[in-house]
Amino acid sequence: RSRQSCRTRGRAIPGPALSVEANRNLSKSKYLAGRQCLKRLWLTCHAPELAAPPDAGRGALLEDGAEIGRRAHALFPGGVLVSEDAWRHGEAIARTQALLRDPAIPAIFEAAFEHDRVRIRVDVLERLGDGAWGLREVKSGTRVKDVHLDDVAVQRYVLEGCGLRVPSVEVVLVDNTYVRGDGDIEWPRFFARWDVTRDVAARLPDVAALVRGMHGTLASPGAPSIEPSPHCSAPYDCEFWEHCTRDKPEDWIVLLPRLHRARLDALRAAGVERITDIPEDFPLRALQARVREALRSGREFVSPDLGAALAAFGPPADYLDFETMSAAIPLYPGTRPYERLPFQWSLHRLDAAGAVSHGAFLADGRTEPRRAFAESLIAALRGTTTPILVYSSFETGVLGELTRVLPDLTEELEAIRGRLGDLYAIVCRHVYHRGFGFSFSLKSVAPALVPGFGYDDLEGIADGGGASRAFSRIAAGRCSSGEEARMRRQLLAYCERDTQALVELHRALRRCAPAIE
Repeated sequence: RSRQSCRTRGRAIPGPALSVEANRNLSKSKYLAGRQCLKRLWLTCHAPELAAPPDAGRGALLEDGAEIGRRAHALFPGGVLVSEDAWRHGEAIARTQALLRDPAIPAIFEAAFEHDRVRIRVDVLERLGDGAWGLREVKSGTRVKDVHLDDVAVQRYVLEGCGLRVPSVEVVLVDNTYVRGDGDIEWPRFFARWDVTRDVAARLPDVAALVRGMHGTLASPGAPSIEPSPHCSAPYDCEFWEHCTRDKPEDWIVLLPRLHRARLDALRAAGVERITDIPEDFPLRALQARVREALRSGREFVSPDLGAALAAFGPPADYLDFETMSAAIPLYPGTRPYERLPFQWSLHRLDAAGAVSHGAFLADGRTEPRRAFAESLIAALRGTTTPILVYSSFETGVLGELTRVLPDLTEELEAIRGRLGDLYAIVCRHVYHRGFGFSFSLKSVAPALVPGFGYDDLEGIADGGGASRAFSRIAAGRCSSGEEARMRRQLLAYCERDTQALVELHRALRRCAPAIE
């Protein structure tokens, strides 16, 4: 992810501002924050105003997760929801206790408990008989992760601390092999239940000490001193990154592209904090060495081989960009959870005389879009043989997936795929400009090499994530006709801007290598 924002100036950390009661308790989310970084935990509780605001993508993920959590209730017929809000925790506990005592209740959703100053709400508590209970945690992902095991480990710790016997722990995930039929989704088949009892048992002995340490951290008058590192984005991007990195130099070594943790640790051990101070004899990749030299000299790096690398790229040339969606809950018959579905393309064409034209496709969203997408693209490129320039291997992968689901179009799609030329690879190998800001994304590279070009003037949709979310809303029928019309205009404008960026980037690269003119 881009670290350009690390230069944002943060405010000084204030003293504890929350109530004693708020600081006294942990929750599942706070426990997981503490497992990632104790400084993140402290800031979450004592200085939440220093966090960056959540982006729209994070909100969409939370919305998907909440919907999948509700749908998982179908796996436990007869279950009862504890509906009290989080701030009514005492009432939620009382309601939970009443349901625990009722043997006719087979499962409890959002059951509330508190032990050792840790408050939890359990996604599903399943009655197993003989006084035992099964802990079921619902996740919107497709595989069990370490963070999921930490999540259920602290829950089991609290449940057993409250006197429950919990011999079975499962993580309920999305089964991405499930194919939606013509009717409604079959929710019992949509989910996969993974027994993680043994994994959680291995973590359980450490939970009490971890909780004790976190309570000690929260009782401290100041945040712990922890150096920002790769842990800041694993397992989640930390919302305090801008604050914690506000005083780092512009050429901080953590920003060096593709720097592995072992080499980062070696540089820190040697007292090196700036990229420009990395010694000549320190082992760097060729790309990293180019970045260092460009920062030291203040000049753009251009490989002498750039002209030769661009020789097969035209002009004349076409410039292509795709947009895709990957819905957690499949919207169309014959599709799977998180399956990548292309719904939009933009195509600029630069002819031998220098004239530029543009074409585009945007699916209606009412029907599964892949065939219409593929057939319209084939028609737009039929009869041409020029190079088709893209940025990264994304389009190559999408076309390969289309050949598997549309075998009758394989020959035409493979012909298109064979014509693709990747400008991303060209830039990474042959060019570096300080304006890239340590990122090789198109949205960093094009404005740096093409003064005056950018995305800031776009309305509403200015990145691929926003495009995917907008089309998902259209396809799911979750917007009014006026909102849909506005989003369609924004989608077309955004995708067109990306292929325009490719045209301008190609021109800029050719200017950097005049020998190919």
